[in-house]
Amino acid sequence: MNYDQPKQMKNNVRSKSGSYQQKLAVLKRMIVEYVHENAALVDELEEVQAKILMRKEERKFLLRKLCEYEPQVALEVQSVARGGAPPPTANDIKRSKKKPETITLERRPSSSKPRRPSIKSNKKKFVQPIPLDSNGRPIFPIELGKLTIHSLGEVVFDRPEFHSEDAIYPVGYVSTRIYGSLKDPTLKCVYTCKISDDNDAPLFEIACDDENPSIVGDTPDICHSILLQKINDSLSLNVVSTRPRGNEFFGLIHPTVLHLIQSSPGTRKCINYKWTRFEVSKSAEASQDYNDAGLSYDYLQRSINLCKYKMAPDILQKPSDFMDSM
Repeated sequence: MNYDQPKQMKNNVRSKSGSYQQKLAVLKRMIVEYVHENAALVDELEEVQAKILMRKEERKFLLRKLCEYEPQVALEVQSVARGGAPPPTANDIKRSKKKPETITLERRPSSSKPRRPSIKSNKKKFVQPIPLDSNGRPIFPIELGKLTIHSLGEVVFDRPEFHSEDAIYPVGYVSTRIYGSLKDPTLKCVYTCKISDDNDAPLFEIACDDENPSIVGDTPDICHSILLQKINDSLSLNVVSTRPRGNEFFGLIHPTVLHLIQSSPGTRKCINYKWTRFEVSKSAEASQDYNDAGLSYDYLQRSINLCKYKMAPDILQKPSDFMDSM
């Protein structure tokens, strides 16, 4: 009888278990590396998307400036915007210079009524009533959760740059919002959002009360994207996505604000804006604040805590709203 056979079997089992543990350790290490690599790729993708958005806005700005100095380019852009027709060739431009009346003449409908602005949806949206003075005008400031409206400004209806399909950009519009400070995003800061007229084009500004320079841009999205990037740079962490939501941060598409702006004189003449149906009702629910770390101070703090915990899970206490991904 061979007494060494049981020992050999035990040694084989130990060697196999040891090899499995080594393989498991290698797999865990590979998973961690892939997770970090994936996070780096996501961050890089967000940066590229932000750059693409900024380049698009710069291209629009340059096109507006070109249209100011080249009337022919402005006519081409208008024709494409109306019917989606391709831009004219060089021969077409020569013929148009010889016969300018072929460009200026337009078909008019039989009725002389102005074109009504398009409507986004037939379904009405209900908003709560706000305090009004004896003349029926809103009393400022208007408190809307973390957003406060100080002035609605004046609607500029004769220039398409001052409105889009989703929002209207009144000159003199002023709002404030509580968000994380650029010096220390864990502290609260009041941001003032303004819209002004800069050489016949809208100029958007976000100013904070912590003595940091104001953020200025041609669109709300550019200002908001720069603000979010500065928040990440201040923490040296990607705690918030830099995908901008400028109209929301300014409060321009808040239901109550949009309803008030639509009620302003000249709004019906904004041809590119898609009208939204609103109805004031006392039974309407109060508008909820955005559940987004790029708009809400509270959600920004939650994102900061989650990022810090992921970096040092053995040292920091797990947040109550943390959910394991594995």
